[in-house]
Amino acid sequence: QVQLVESGGGLVQTGGSLRLSCVASGQTVSVLDMGWFRQDPEPERTLVAAINWSGFSLYYPDSVKGRFIISRDVAKNTVYLQMNSLKPEDTAVYYCAADKNWDGLYDYWGQGIQVTVSS
Repeated sequence: QVQLVESGGGLVQTGGSLRLSCVASGQTVSVLDMGWFRQDPEPERTLVAAINWSGFSLYYPDSVKGRFIISRDVAKNTVYLQMNSLKPEDTAVYYCAADKNWDGLYDYWGQGIQVTVSS
């Protein structure tokens, strides 16, 4: 079983930056596909960044491309989401998630962390 704990959320002004961290336990991130999702205001969560188990395949939707960067530190078993040039529409609860079967269906979720961008 995998446990995920997010940190680094908070309040930032438009144009500012924030870095979210996700510490995994129970499995190394080097065998997990990892993603960051956000949810606001609808109940459906939207994928905003993903990194596959090898670390060589990255995904970003157009809404965040060029502004967000997903990365990992295998030694620390931690995945990061660097968010730059933040906009009010980035305001949401952000979730770290792990896909143990590499099938696009995420099996484990963090508790969620609030990011608020003010203007």
